[in-house]
Amino acid sequence: MVWNECSWRDMGPLIRLETTLTGDRYLSILSDHLHSFMSIVHSDGLGQFQQDNATPHASRVATKWLQEQSSDFRHVQWPTKSPEMNIIEDIWDALLHAVEKRFPPPRTPMDLLTALQVSWCEFPPGYLQSSPCHVVLRHFCVLVAARHDIKKVYQFFWLFSVY
Repeated sequence: MVWNECSWRDMGPLIRLETTLTGDRYLSILSDHLHSFMSIVHSDGLGQFQQDNATPHASRVATKWLQEQSSDFRHVQWPTKSPEMNIIEDIWDALLHAVEKRFPPPRTPMDLLTALQVSWCEFPPGYLQSSPCHVVLRHFCVLVAARHDIKKVYQFFWLFSVY
């Protein structure tokens, strides 16, 4: 299993997870990797952190830690079971396709890890900025919908799609 972080501006490291992810292990990842990434990439304190609601992500220790960091970056709350709203799903998909194109294909778990890491490093720093427009737009609309009238968001999305 691997964990990663990325932003509109830059791609963070791909972290290998040796064992099953628990709340305590996730807290360790957050404190070791996320805070430094956010402070470098979003030194203005305007960074926003998004995650799905997997059990370790929603653990008490992780939630408390994220609340304590609220002056450094914002933790965006997402509805449960909503992968279509999480842009990381698009990134995982792109990573999977990149690994599938590799020759020779990975044959062992270590080959797979190496292929994942190499493919991850091949993503440019502003990868999300060069993502297909519909992916970025869909996520923008979801973000706006969280704070505005959903009908207006769909009208905007339809207008953008037509032109």
